[in-house]
Amino acid sequence: MHPIQEKLLNLSKETNLALVSLREMAAAIGLPAESPQKIKHHLQQLEKKGFFTIDRAHGLMEKAKLRPGLASGLLTEASSLFSIPIVGTANCGPATLYAEQNFEGFLRVSGRLLGRASPAGLYAIKTNGSSMNRAEIAGKKIDDGDYVIIDSNRKDVRDNDIVLAIIDNKATIKRFIDDRANGQVILKADSSYDYEPIYLHPDDDFLINGKAVAVIKH
Repeated sequence: MHPIQEKLLNLSKETNLALVSLREMAAAIGLPAESPQKIKHHLQQLEKKGFFTIDRAHGLMEKAKLRPGLASGLLTEASSLFSIPIVGTANCGPATLYAEQNFEGFLRVSGRLLGRASPAGLYAIKTNGSSMNRAEIAGKKIDDGDYVIIDSNRKDVRDNDIVLAIIDNKATIKRFIDDRANGQVILKADSSYDYEPIYLHPDDDFLINGKAVAVIKH
C-alpha cells in the first residue's frame, strides 16, 4: 500500500474524512505541502479498495468492518455481495515470495459466484506465476494475476487438493500430494511449463493455510 494511503487509512480510524478538507487531511498526515489532487487520488484509491465510502454532501463516511478476524469476510446483505479481504500475493512459481498478511483491500464478489451463503473464513490472494495454469477450480484455470479464493477453515486437506502452503514464511499455491506412505508430502505444480515439485517431510516446518475453493479471473 502507498505510504500516503496508509496514513489516510490510519487517519480514517479516528476522523470522519467526509468533514475534512483535502488540505486539512494533508496537514493531519504530516504532509502539509502535498497537493490536494494527490490526496484526492489516494483517497479514491482507498475507496476503490473498499476500505470506506465518503459522502461529502451528507458528511458521512462508512467504514468497512470485518467480523472477527481478517479472513472472516464481510457480507453486504442488501446487495448479496461478499467483500473478501485481499491479503497479498502468493507465488505460483518456485516458493520465493513472502507470505506476509498484507491486507490490500477487498474483492467484491457475488456469493453466487462462490456458491456460498456466507463468506466466513474466506480470503483472496493474487497469483504470481504460471505453475498452476493447468489446474482448474470449478472449471476455471489459475492464470497469472488471477485471484484465488482460499477457505482458511479447510486446513485438513486431502490428497490432490489445491492449497495455499507456507514454507519458510513464503507462500505458494500448489497441488497437495499426500505421499506419507513413503514418508513425504509433495507440493506439485500443475503447469504447461516445467516446474520441479517441492518434496517435504511430514514433520518439516510448513503450514497448509487453507484450500483453494474458487478462481476469480482478473
